[in-house]
Amino acid sequence: MSSGMDWDLFENPVPLINMAARSFSRLGERRVKPLGFSVGQLPVLYLLKDGRALAQKELARLAKMEQPSMAQLLARMERDGLIARSPDPEDRRSSLISLTESARGRIGAVRAALDAGNGESFADFSAEELALFVGLLRRLNSRLDRLVVEDQAGASI
Repeated sequence: MSSGMDWDLFENPVPLINMAARSFSRLGERRVKPLGFSVGQLPVLYLLKDGRALAQKELARLAKMEQPSMAQLLARMERDGLIARSPDPEDRRSSLISLTESARGRIGAVRAALDAGNGESFADFSAEELALFVGLLRRLNSRLDRLVVEDQAGASI
């Protein structure tokens, strides 16, 4: 990226990605709120949708969230009857998190609402463009994951 584009809001990919993420979040929130969910809860729904149970630490790692933020999110979800905790048979200090029957029963509606929004959002993209875009985002996220790990390792020295 040339230095001339570094601070151009509409040429620099980072603010463009940020703007898109915020717009997706706003649109998604409008679509899932009537179903009793929030956009912030979606990573937990995605990770537990198939009936599996995971420890809070694993949920935080997979969702790329800090432990305290995940703890707060799960406390709200438990309060709202969306998750249940059960003892972890392999670690008595930990519990496993799973979706309640109520939450699992609404996943189809959440998915339909989000799929409709995604369809509208990417309506101007061909199948090939969308596949390329997804591939580029995966590659970007993979690189960012490595950079975060390297940065954490450097910070702990």
